[in-house]
Amino acid sequence: MTGRQVYLDNSATTCPYPAVIRAVVEAMEEHYGNPSSLHKKGVEAGRLLSQAREAVATSLGVSPSEIVFTGGGTEAINLAIKGALPGRHGRHVVTTAVEHPAVLSALEQLKEQGVEVTVLPVDGQGVVDPQQLQEALREETYLVSVMYVNNEVGAVQPLEEISVVLAGFRKGGRKLLWHVDAVQAYGKMPVLPGELGVDLLSVSAHKVHGPKGVGALYVAPHTQLRPLVAGGGQEHGWRSGTENVPGIAGFGVAAAVIAREARGAQGKLFPLKKKLVEGILAAVPGVLLNGPPCHQNSSRCAPHIANLSFPGLRGEIVLHSLEERGIYVSTGSACASRKNPGSHVLKAMGVKGDLLEGAVRFSLSPKTTEEEIDYVVEQTAAVVQELYALYGVKKIGFRP
Repeated sequence: MTGRQVYLDNSATTCPYPAVIRAVVEAMEEHYGNPSSLHKKGVEAGRLLSQAREAVATSLGVSPSEIVFTGGGTEAINLAIKGALPGRHGRHVVTTAVEHPAVLSALEQLKEQGVEVTVLPVDGQGVVDPQQLQEALREETYLVSVMYVNNEVGAVQPLEEISVVLAGFRKGGRKLLWHVDAVQAYGKMPVLPGELGVDLLSVSAHKVHGPKGVGALYVAPHTQLRPLVAGGGQEHGWRSGTENVPGIAGFGVAAAVIAREARGAQGKLFPLKKKLVEGILAAVPGVLLNGPPCHQNSSRCAPHIANLSFPGLRGEIVLHSLEERGIYVSTGSACASRKNPGSHVLKAMGVKGDLLEGAVRFSLSPKTTEEEIDYVVEQTAAVVQELYALYGVKKIGFRP
């Protein structure tokens, strides 16, 4: 393996900021008290929680009282979906075919309890049609869950249009909660649930250079939730159990960076993604971009996720070949790649055959540099050309 390392699997997890690591260590060494305790050590730990809660709230443009810390993005999603109480006449949920496994698996459990779930299709770019959502809504619909940014192809869902649809449905006093999985949007794009009318929004620390094992759920005022874990009533009674103070303190540091730099991150990341995609498409004929095109004015294209199919090759072969050159990518969602081979997202988009098997995800972070992108384009072209020659795939016209 080369000595050079380029990490482009940031949608799976990110490298913690040095300041995050320092905050975690300091909390473990010095502020180890239980934040529910009344003595000085407990008060110190409670202060760290309050500071982190305020930082996360500021990054989302909401009140600290609306933030519930969880054990990660998956728990935040499960609390939103399973904790949302069906109305007296409501036993129907609407979602999309490209949601994260945490959403789809939680809904499968609800189906076992008699809840009906409508799964909306997406187009060839992975985007849901708000009109189809409107047509799917019923009197008994009590929850809608639509992600912000797809974790595999970077498709941005039309949340503004969905907000209008749901606002219209709510007229007349209909009870409906809207959950948004914003794990992949947070830190790369502005995420402002209050402006959209979102009731529940989930985020994760380790996707934004924070620690693993920490997440947060935004809960809009007057939203009714049923806790998943009973106990001491921590986190406004919605998430019992002694809080992970070191992890939350680190999350607060990462959130403070987001509050300062989220808008700038989008402007920095998009040109790098465009350079990556255009460079590989130019150097390797036959490669296909899965998801929205990278036009500057495309509101459907996330700035940090690119999914490319290499016809005639298996994605994991490309992955390990790039790894030998110090480049780290993935073949899809890290939460599902081992358990469910073949991306459900790409299948929902109509991707089949060797395009499905040959898909590779490149995901950037604000720490990614232009020099790294140049290296990845160069090495990807070289790797694919070598693999095509090795496996006898007839592709010509390479322009390394």
